Parts: sequence; structure tokens; C-alpha cells
Amino acid sequence: MEDILLTTTENIPGYRIVKVLGIVSANTVRARHIGRDFVASLRNIVGGEIKEYAELLQQSRKYVLDKLKEEARKLGANAVVGIRFGTASTMQRAAEILAYGTAVVVEKS
Repeated sequence: MEDILLTTTENIPGYRIVKVLGIVSANTVRARHIGRDFVASLRNIVGGEIKEYAELLQQSRKYVLDKLKEEARKLGANAVVGIRFGTASTMQRAAEILAYGTAVVVEKS
């Protein structure tokens, strides 16, 4: 089976939506690591990008997009349009990453 197309736009150039299957969502809650916190606090003192957290967020976004694809496949979709991301602090040292969009079936136009 070909990969699920993902886009933040409502339409995909070169394709037409033939069926809307519904909303799909995926989330993860990730805790920060004490070692990363120590290094990040040092970076916070001197300034600059906190690479440890940037990497954690990048990994988390990839993980939720993979889960979003799984949910779309379960519905029989071959694309998800209108994807949005949300983040929230769920507790001290932990954050939720959420992705949601509309699962659709598309055909090349």
C-alpha cells in the first residue's frame, strides 16, 4: 500500500477528494530527561538554541504523524488534509503533542 499523503492545506494539488472519512487524531505525552534538563539549563544561562528540547519535539512530531497515518489507514484513507498541531504542558517536565486532520480518499485529477 502506498504511503498516506499528509498536508496542512485543505486540498492537494493534482488530486481531488472523492470521499471524506472523518477526523483523525494522534497524540503523545513526552517527559523531559533529567540529563537533558541539566544541559538545557546551562544553555539557558548562556543563550542559544536548546537543541535537546528541539530534538525531543521533532521526534514527538514524527511519532504523532506516524500514528495519524495509522488512524487514517484504519478508516481506508489515502490522505489526511488540514493537519494541525497542538502542544500543551500536561504536568511539570511533560508535554503533550497533538496532531489532527481530516482523513480522505483522493484520486489523481
